[in-house]
Amino acid sequence: MTTASASSPGAPTPLPSRAAVFGRALCAMVTPFTGSGSLDRDGAQRLADRLVSAGCDGLVLSGTTGESPTTSDAEKAELVAAVREAVGDRASIVTGVGTSDTRHTVELARAAEKAGADGVLVVTPYYSRPPQDAVEAHFREVADASALPVMLYDIPGRTGTRIEPDTMLRLAEHPRIVAVKDCSYDFLGVQKVLARTGLAYYAGCDEHNLALYAVGAAGYVSTVANVVPDRLRAVLDAFDAGDTASAARRQREATELVEAMMASGLPGAVTAKALLGDLGLPSGPVRAPLRPADRETVDGLRAVHDRLVA
Repeated sequence: MTTASASSPGAPTPLPSRAAVFGRALCAMVTPFTGSGSLDRDGAQRLADRLVSAGCDGLVLSGTTGESPTTSDAEKAELVAAVREAVGDRASIVTGVGTSDTRHTVELARAAEKAGADGVLVVTPYYSRPPQDAVEAHFREVADASALPVMLYDIPGRTGTRIEPDTMLRLAEHPRIVAVKDCSYDFLGVQKVLARTGLAYYAGCDEHNLALYAVGAAGYVSTVANVVPDRLRAVLDAFDAGDTASAARRQREATELVEAMMASGLPGAVTAKALLGDLGLPSGPVRAPLRPADRETVDGLRAVHDRLVA
């Protein structure tokens, strides 16, 4: 794992090989909770170890799938520390610090650095819908706040605000803004930025994993990888080996599970936790306002999962 060396917030340190900063196969890990709803530190460590052992190069904590809107600042830091203890240097750890408040996001970035994260995931400020110059200023201030590399999170369907390609081009000039988790559904815009920058793009929508990788993305940040990390990793491995037919077949084989988990009308945190729990793996309940999947949904998810891994 390569990270920036310690430096003063006002003097960004250039980073090497951006495409290699976080690895290829990243899992947007759920945040396990106990039955009473508190952070399950032991469960998080066991799940993290399983995911890394099954082929995940990195873990993205406290993202959308990690229920970041309903976890406290202290829980976010504790989660990073617990997962670092469990996986050591076997995988990169990127943690979500994005909020709608620049000052709060800066505080979380600094806390993530102290807790042992290798990078931070920063979503576009949501609800307030800032204009592009304000979006750019927000990301730059967060990137200047610590020595950690930054992964931008472009998901306008949730935030209400896009990181426009021209804004992305300007942000790529910052030496600590190194990667993008893309949920923009703008394939042309992504290729424009890929062609003109060194940003490491990661597919944030599992149906795009192979398509983006084929045009030069660094890999994926996957919710579905919580339950089938090896199956998704195999897509990238086949492509890298030059067996594009096998890569395409493996991507297609995962489509039914991707659709069941990510396009069923339920958030990925709900479906991932439902399936993990049914498989006897650490997950626990979701926090309100999310609600758990009903038994019929869980049975359906399990049937799709079992067909894929049979």
